[in-house]
Amino acid sequence: MQLLWKRGCSLVLTGLLISCTLQAQNKSAGINLSLTPKVATQPYDSLQTTYLNIGFVSKMNQLRGISMNVVGSRVVEDAKGMQLSGFYNRVDGNMQGLQFSGFANINGEDMRGISVTSLVNISGRNARGIQVSGLANITGDTNRGVSVSGLINLTGTTTKGWQVGGLASITGEQLSGLMTSGALNVVGGNMSGVQMAGLGNITGGTMRGLQLSGLGNVVGVHMMGLQLAPLNYATNGSGLQIGLLNYYKENFDGLQLGLVNANPDTRVQLMVYGGNNTKGNVAARFKNELFYTILGVGGYYRDLDKFTFSTSYRAGLELPIYRKLYISGDLGYQNIFLINNKDKEAGIPGEVYELAARLNLEYKFTRKFAIFATGGYGTTRYYSRSKTFDKGAIFEGGIVLF
Repeated sequence: MQLLWKRGCSLVLTGLLISCTLQAQNKSAGINLSLTPKVATQPYDSLQTTYLNIGFVSKMNQLRGISMNVVGSRVVEDAKGMQLSGFYNRVDGNMQGLQFSGFANINGEDMRGISVTSLVNISGRNARGIQVSGLANITGDTNRGVSVSGLINLTGTTTKGWQVGGLASITGEQLSGLMTSGALNVVGGNMSGVQMAGLGNITGGTMRGLQLSGLGNVVGVHMMGLQLAPLNYATNGSGLQIGLLNYYKENFDGLQLGLVNANPDTRVQLMVYGGNNTKGNVAARFKNELFYTILGVGGYYRDLDKFTFSTSYRAGLELPIYRKLYISGDLGYQNIFLINNKDKEAGIPGEVYELAARLNLEYKFTRKFAIFATGGYGTTRYYSRSKTFDKGAIFEGGIVLF
């Protein structure tokens, strides 16, 4: 009997302990009105779940509902619902729902939902949804969704979606989507999508898509798509580069459209020449295997007795004929303006432009010296009206120094 009594008491005590434990685990703070974390109707308890919190500064274990505070609130574990604070919201674990604060939203792990603040949004691991901040959005690992900031978006690993930064957007490894910034976009690894920036785009690995910037685009490994900027660089490429200067370091399977298209094998050559079109010219020729471009300056246009100054650009193709003799043809644009022109009323304009086609024969005596002769035809027109200023045959000759 004594043994049965002891076993019965043990079962009763065990049952009471389990019952008390379950009640403690389901402990609810209900409505929490707080001045500080310690001065509150429901002070912080590590077993609490809060459903409604209204206060000045609050601290909760878990939030399943709404929290509204004049200064800020902290949730030690996870939050599901809505946090509204005048200064800051902090969740040490995961946040799902809506966060709105005057200065900062800080999540220790994942954020899923909408996070809006005037200063900074921080997610320690992943962010999925919408982030809007006046200064910065910072995500430790992966960002999926839309991030808009007045200054910078910073993602540690992967961005999938759309980032808009007033100054810069930076992703440590991969981008799949759209990245736009006022100054700079940076992807440390591979990019699939679109980068648009006021100054520059940088992709450290492979770029598949479009880079568009006001100054320069850089691809560290392989460019597949379109680069559009004054300066474009790719180690390897397949696609299209459009800019003032296009450069690739190793191989490029595609088309370069620019004033200067260059690679490690491009030879920069000095040209000195003259003729009946402009009396004296000095130019730099950027010569690839077949194609070349020429940038030059010159003086004294045709029969004008006033001093004229010109800038010119030509692009063409060169082919070998026999041994050291080569033939080339190019199309060119020349801007000509008259210094201190006082004869506009006599029909001499202040500035005109010429479009010309040339055929050239070049003989290379050595690797570093050649002579050439040119024949062609040019038409010079007014900028201000649809009228021809001059036209005629072009005859020139000069030397090339390598």
